[in-house]
Amino acid sequence: MNGKGKLGKAGEDEACKFLISNGHTILDRNWRCGHLEIDIISLAPDGIHFAEVKSRTAPVQGEPEDAVNAAKQRHVANAARRYIALNRSKLGAELEIWFDVASVVFDGGDVRINYFPGAFVPIYI
Repeated sequence: MNGKGKLGKAGEDEACKFLISNGHTILDRNWRCGHLEIDIISLAPDGIHFAEVKSRTAPVQGEPEDAVNAAKQRHVANAARRYIALNRSKLGAELEIWFDVASVVFDGGDVRINYFPGAFVPIYI
């Protein structure tokens, strides 16, 4: 894997495959509105999921999910609030809102995915 953009896209591809295999429907990828951005937005039987994906190439120092700090959590929560406001009619009834983190590590031909549903709860939404 070379190039940050290629690594990130490959990680998001793997995270999407993982989510689909676990019953999610992908609503949007790399959704942007101004400076706000969300890597993956999916719908599952338990609600709507806003996922931040962190990808690394082995060997790694520290786990990728540790990069989702408080500032990044606020950014994702603000983006989710905007997404919901813009898509309320498309989303329908009230949904449980989940903030998830996907950690993807590429190690040669192997891929390790750790998915953390409900990884964080923002102070507001």
